[in-house]
Amino acid sequence: MGGVPVKHHSKSKVGRRRSHLALKQTALVVCPKCGAPLLPHRACSTCGYRPQKK
Repeated sequence: MGGVPVKHHSKSKVGRRRSHLALKQTALVVCPKCGAPLLPHRACSTCGYRPQKK
């Protein structure tokens, strides 16, 4: 059995704690060769283009 909470947590405190639990939107860039959306610093899954390090 679990323990009993010692103090009551208000809705605002709980909401403030949970404010960082939301999912972040993924950042997408456009492939310069084919125009398909892809994740930054990754190879393109459609055409295989890989950006070279400078």
